[in-house]
Amino acid sequence: MSSSMPDKFIEVWDQEARRTVEVLRALPLTKYDFRPDAGGRSLGELAWHLAEVDGYISLLIEKGTLDAGDKPPNIERPRSIEALAPAYERVHREAVARIRPLKPEDMQRRVPFFDGRPMAIEDLLWGAIVDHMIHHRGQLVLMCRLAGGSPPGLYGPTREQTAVARENRG
Repeated sequence: MSSSMPDKFIEVWDQEARRTVEVLRALPLTKYDFRPDAGGRSLGELAWHLAEVDGYISLLIEKGTLDAGDKPPNIERPRSIEALAPAYERVHREAVARIRPLKPEDMQRRVPFFDGRPMAIEDLLWGAIVDHMIHHRGQLVLMCRLAGGSPPGLYGPTREQTAVARENRG
């Protein structure tokens, strides 16, 4: 059974969102303000940026444009590591609900991106949401490790998981 482009996108997006939640749950609980680069985002800020991407891009697609001050619901950044994963899950569910009504014929419709250039919805979905999520999640995995955490193996085992597997075989 083939699925339409919007359905396939949501399937992939949900799968990647589950991986994001795994990373959020692995962040060291006392390292919300950890910042390896003084000019960069903290661990908590970068983690929440993943929710902001889901929320703002889906709102842009739903509305067709964003006015100054437009905000998705529940977009306020939680202030603890423990609160990040459940809040991200809520924002993601709401974002999916905004995208779900799209039809295949909507994919080439263009909306003005944040810099003003028109972009096809299909490009926003794959580039501005999924690719952007994977990019920042990779940064978050590294920050988790730098902050003393042990990130999950998202596409393969981590060194810790590999060591446990070897011990169990041995």
